[in-house]
Amino acid sequence: MLIYLAKRVLYVLPVALGVSVFCFLLVHIAPGDPLTSVLPPDASQQMQDELRKIYGFDRPLPVQFGLWLWKALQGDLGTSIATGRPVAAEVWRAVGNTLLIACLATVIGFVLGCFFGFVAGYFRGSFLDKFASTLAVLGVSVPHYWLGMVLVIVFSVQLGWLPPGGAGPGGSAAWKWDWEHVSHMILPAVTMSVIPMGIISRTVRALVADILNQEFVPALRAKGLMDFGVFRHVVKNAAPTALAVMGLQLGYLLGGSILIETVFSWPGTGFLLGNAIFQRDLPLLQGTILVLAMFFVGLNVLVDIVQGLLDPRVRRR
Repeated sequence: MLIYLAKRVLYVLPVALGVSVFCFLLVHIAPGDPLTSVLPPDASQQMQDELRKIYGFDRPLPVQFGLWLWKALQGDLGTSIATGRPVAAEVWRAVGNTLLIACLATVIGFVLGCFFGFVAGYFRGSFLDKFASTLAVLGVSVPHYWLGMVLVIVFSVQLGWLPPGGAGPGGSAAWKWDWEHVSHMILPAVTMSVIPMGIISRTVRALVADILNQEFVPALRAKGLMDFGVFRHVVKNAAPTALAVMGLQLGYLLGGSILIETVFSWPGTGFLLGNAIFQRDLPLLQGTILVLAMFFVGLNVLVDIVQGLLDPRVRRR
């Protein structure tokens, strides 16, 4: 197990370096001047040169990358061009907010997806299979932003049960685990959970159907094992793949929530990325993308380790 863990950790190093290079180059190949958002229309050439020197944009790209990576390794992601505040503080605050709804959405999506997937796979061809499969297809097909607006109209405007947006009284800076704040998480989390629910449900259904067709299942029944015992073996065999899919979905939710956070005015990474793109704030854009990418890489390693703990066959690959 220790060798398996060491291999997984070593694989991260080249991936992390490649991700950092990609993050740095991605925002530099975009057209336009990164200082456009802070320079006045009548800015003199001297003023432009001074600002480029302050932010380091006057140096060659390899030098800029080396300095940026060295500072990033020390936790310094630079200063936002638009706000003048440290990028690291803004990114980590937004990551914390996004993690709140992403984790809740993952739990909802994983529980419902596994439930519908196991029911559909175990009762293939039945009404339950068709009902669960239809829900899974709808979950993958329905646009996030449209579903979010429908939920706001129904549960906020018509029924008045839940708040339509925001991070609670006082904003995210005064977050507390009480109903006034948690109620603001429900609608965006439910909206985010729909796609993971559909994907996990379809994956688990296919896994369960495949496992039930394998030879060891009739052998278990021949030994006198009851349905619950057979179901337990099916769950054990399907769990590593379901966990892997869940980990990937959590990574996608962290970075793919721009529209949902905009609809619900949730101050997370998606909201921050949108502002950074519109304001062309390169340090903020680079820092946000880098942190999200590292989260994604770390989640994949964590899922690999959990898979290895659950299934010895994974450790021998």
